[in-house]
Amino acid sequence: MATIFSRIVAGEIPSYKVAENEQFYAFLDINPLVKGHTLVIPKREVDYIFDLKDEEIAAMQVFAKKVACGIKKVFPCIKVGQAVLGLEVPHAHIHLIPMQSERDMLFTNPKLELKPEEFQEIAKKINEAISE
Repeated sequence: MATIFSRIVAGEIPSYKVAENEQFYAFLDINPLVKGHTLVIPKREVDYIFDLKDEEIAAMQVFAKKVACGIKKVFPCIKVGQAVLGLEVPHAHIHLIPMQSERDMLFTNPKLELKPEEFQEIAKKINEAISE
């Protein structure tokens, strides 16, 4: 059975896409810690990030870097934090989170509730910033 992330990649479940290439897909987290909180996933379904081939994990980091640079342009922050947890969805993923402080990376923080229009606007702005 395909994971929710594989179903997002396949277009079966809608997402707020930020970026995509042949191997990876980046989209907004629907339960964001802060505005701009983005997930980067491999299109190939792999549960544990360290089960990816060396070339895949290297390429995923390069892809994530491009996305993080776009996020930083749209959401001026000190840094874009990166977290790999992977217990909620059995599909490798990287969280990219604009940070003003390390507290922004606490997954126990309350999640933001954004309207669909806000998600669409954020995704569009990050995508445009990546494309610049």
